[in-house]
Amino acid sequence: MVTLHVAGPDLVVSVVGLDKLWSFKSTLTIPLAHVAEAHPATEESRRTWHGLRAPGTHVPGWITAGTYYDKTGRVFWDVSNPDNAIEIALHDDRFSRLIVEVEDPAAAIELIRGASTP
Repeated sequence: MVTLHVAGPDLVVSVVGLDKLWSFKSTLTIPLAHVAEAHPATEESRRTWHGLRAPGTHVPGWITAGTYYDKTGRVFWDVSNPDNAIEIALHDDRFSRLIVEVEDPAAAIELIRGASTP
């Protein structure tokens, strides 16, 4: 799971607990100007193939965490419970998307959309 907060012009994605170990990341800082969209990722997060892993952890039915490469480019995953997963689409960034589990998907999406709106 991750927590999200806005710090000035950036969206800060903090990986929580042991997910830091599984994802090989503790924090991602994304300029809000690079955020294209945020929406629920329930169906996306349920698929079995997430792309080429480099580095990351995938145990079906338990966790997908880390950096993966798929047809959209580099994607960061941190999902254990797909019901709470959101997708953050990016442009002009090292990642094309972030697919992450949050405590409250609706609140996280609202936070991102509100912060990204000029």
